[in-house]
Amino acid sequence: MLAKSEHAAKTDERRRSEVALKAFFRITEGWGLGNQEQQVLLGSPPRSTFYKWKKGEGPAISGDTLERISYILGIYKALRILFPTEEQANAWPRKANREFDGESAISVMLKGRVINLADVRRYLDAVRG
Repeated sequence: MLAKSEHAAKTDERRRSEVALKAFFRITEGWGLGNQEQQVLLGSPPRSTFYKWKKGEGPAISGDTLERISYILGIYKALRILFPTEEQANAWPRKANREFDGESAISVMLKGRVINLADVRRYLDAVRG
């Protein structure tokens, strides 16, 4: 049996996971990403875990997945600051960009490493000032 503080910690971890995943799926659906692309951005979890997460179920996310979602949230926030409409902000990730050697930000992020997400976030933060 879990001690009361352990139970509270597990409940907090589960709640954090639910909130982070809900935000992640809302943002990436706005960007027009499909399941396979979303799975890559989350760090390529097993398909069964991914689909449970999409349904608001499944295990709590790992630290790596939380870090990935954090970058996505930062990218989304920067885009909403830089562009006057959500439509423009959601379109930007798919546009070719000289900063990424003509690739889109989505293409860079879908290389699958945390550093790829960090690169896009760093670029947007620099543009933002």
